[in-house]
This record gives sequence, structure tokens and C-alpha cells, in this order.
Amino acid sequence: MITDPIADMLTRIRNASSVRKPDVVIPFSKIKLEIAKILEKAGYVSQVKQETENHGQLRIILKYGKDKSPAITTIKRISKPGCRIYVAAENMPIVLGGLGMAIVTTSRGVMSGKEARKSGVGGELLCEIC
Repeated sequence: MITDPIADMLTRIRNASSVRKPDVVIPFSKIKLEIAKILEKAGYVSQVKQETENHGQLRIILKYGKDKSPAITTIKRISKPGCRIYVAAENMPIVLGGLGMAIVTTSRGVMSGKEARKSGVGGELLCEIC
């Protein structure tokens, strides 16, 4: 039984990109789909597909550079079920001097840290990606 499905998703992405897999399949949930769409919009993954057969799965096509280096070098879970981390809009972290991104769940939905800072909302800091 998985107690933290978001950490499981991030671990699957991290492991698949470290062994240069073309894609990764994870169990579907709405929040995982929103996180994957943010990764796709930011250019960290190539494509996100929702598959309805096999009890609903999410297929994430990973992105690699010309020298076969993964687009995602580090992906780290920040807020955990045992210790939730909340940040205000003005305290939103700037990951790697702006080269990385944070993903935050707010009252307006799941968004990147830059979007949350721009719209002036804070929330739970889910993860950081570089």
C-alpha cells in the first residue's frame, strides 16, 4: 500500500529517467495529471497521456537532450504526509536561481511556483524540479 502517491510518482519519474526509459506509466489520479501537465508545459517531459484501459493509467513520455541526458536532473518531494510545508506567495522559493521550478497546490489549483507568485497566492509546496 502506497501512503504517498505523489512521492511514488516522482520516484518513478526519477528512476525511469536515470535508466533512460522512453516513458513511465503510473496509476491515474487528478493531482498526478495536473503535476504532469505542469511538467509538460515547462518542457521537462515530452507528452502526457491518460489511458483509460487497465483501471486508468497515466503515461508520461520523458524528454532527453541530444547527448541523451535527461531533462530532469533532480526531482525532490518537499511537503510530505508527516510534515506539510506551506509557503506564502512572497516566500515562494526560487529553485536554482530560476532555472528550476517549484510545484505548489493552492486554492486555485496546482500551479508552478512562478505562477503562484505572480497571482499572489501561497499554498502547499509539493516538489522542486531542476
